[in-house]
Amino acid sequence: MSRPRIVIVGAGFAGYRTAQTLSKLAKGRAEIVLLNPTDYFLYLPLLPQVAAGVLEPRRVTVSLSGTLPHVRLVLGEADHIDLDARQVHYTGPEGEGGTLSYDRLVLAAGSVNKLLPIPGVAEHAHGFRGLPEALYLRDHVTRQVELAAATDDPKRCSSRCTFVVVGAGYTGTEVAAHGQLFTDAQVAKQPLRTGVRPRWILLDIADRVLPELDERLSRTADTVLRERGVDVRMGTSVKEATPDGVLLTDGEFVETRTLVWCVGVRPDPLAESLGLPMERGRLLVDPHLQVPGRPEVFACGDAAAVPDLENPGSYTPMTAQHAWRQGKVCARNIAASFGDGERHAYRHKDLGFVVDLGGVKAAANPLGVNLSGVAAGAVTRGYHLAAMPGNRVRVAADWLLDAVLPRQAVQLGLVRSWSVPLDTASPEVARVPGGPRGNGRSPGGAKAAEPAKNQPGGAPAGNQPGGEPARSRPGREAAKNQPGGEPAKNQPGGEPARNQPGGEPARNQPVGDGPGLAPPSGQPAPGPDVAPGPVRRTDRFTEGDA
Repeated sequence: MSRPRIVIVGAGFAGYRTAQTLSKLAKGRAEIVLLNPTDYFLYLPLLPQVAAGVLEPRRVTVSLSGTLPHVRLVLGEADHIDLDARQVHYTGPEGEGGTLSYDRLVLAAGSVNKLLPIPGVAEHAHGFRGLPEALYLRDHVTRQVELAAATDDPKRCSSRCTFVVVGAGYTGTEVAAHGQLFTDAQVAKQPLRTGVRPRWILLDIADRVLPELDERLSRTADTVLRERGVDVRMGTSVKEATPDGVLLTDGEFVETRTLVWCVGVRPDPLAESLGLPMERGRLLVDPHLQVPGRPEVFACGDAAAVPDLENPGSYTPMTAQHAWRQGKVCARNIAASFGDGERHAYRHKDLGFVVDLGGVKAAANPLGVNLSGVAAGAVTRGYHLAAMPGNRVRVAADWLLDAVLPRQAVQLGLVRSWSVPLDTASPEVARVPGGPRGNGRSPGGAKAAEPAKNQPGGAPAGNQPGGEPARSRPGREAAKNQPGGEPAKNQPGGEPARNQPGGEPARNQPVGDGPGLAPPSGQPAPGPDVAPGPVRRTDRFTEGDA
């Protein structure tokens, strides 16, 4: 008798945890297949430290094949799921198509950057949901400081050294905090013109930083940011993004070459394509993480609307903590569906949150105890080391080296601006000119992003400030310190990822692409002092996108 096949779509916090737990429970009695665009699990909470040069990129990646025994990895992006035929159709990394049949299906596709109907954002901003975006931002910021130090034009020097971050949730706050330290260290070796210092501006329509957290933690983070020199502007967002800067909702125009988009995330559009009952883009499931009417289909993580049994009438937020725990419950319930054990409803207890502010500073409330300063920094790093499924020693070693040695501020030029567009359904994969078009799904999903109710002029939603122009577009925001991010509650049109880093595109992407690495057809090659400009991409539909 053939073994039943369990197909898991996505290897984020929920998908990885499901595969990990099933591999232990199945003991070879079932075939476990994991479909994912990359061969690694990405620990998103530490992504801002990659962008700031604290950690090397591979430190935040965990090999799927190396840590998931008895799990078959299939590289690809799901295009379509035929529920009646019980098949998942996907596109591989080299454009080849494939089909996976299943007896049980786990949808853990996660989330993508949230788009808002703000002019210029899709063209001039980058997200921060994947490793390519973090690498792009690191190169871009380094380049801007180097170009600013070399110019004789005070105005150009100032604009290059101005970095705008939209979204004061977990990701945006951490990106701004780490970014200010990174650029300050860089200019110490490359002095700028007299009176010019790198300036990071943190915007949010909310009335305070980290609106999802306790007010005391919010005040702690705000104090650290301001003392470090970050220009924190609450109640202000972006009204329009242009190649030369951003127009704010208060009427001020800020000249900048960098706009980081950290306004949160939205569920992967794959969930909505199933035609099943949804809740704000998330697939409705019962407390056992099963889809009503489809007992063979399970969903967990950001893609699933899981009833919150601790708060009747609501759904669990899109955070890594929830995604990780739901993955374990999902695996056990799948095993129970084959007669191994009993089903369990998903329940949770809040363990608190941590926000790394760079250096020895952090804000944390483990088990409801509010901490700040060095104590919070120690708890934060200890939490991440305990939560990571691998690379703990390497991460700790990088932290130690960063404490005693200067950071290496060099451009690697591995990721170009046009290869990490904001509105993509696969932020974890950098686009390659002439490569496969991917799954063809509209990054914006079936519906365009809704304008934020509280955002001026139909700007971004809730507490999440609107878009940013990207000249130097770096790149979550998924919950940063929470494994698996979730958008802020006060975020317009959805909730921004709590610990998710947000990213943004760089306007002045380094030049000098070799053969085969040229921008897409019709896209002018950026010069040393010319922004790449709006990218004419082929990976999106013309309708339905914000």
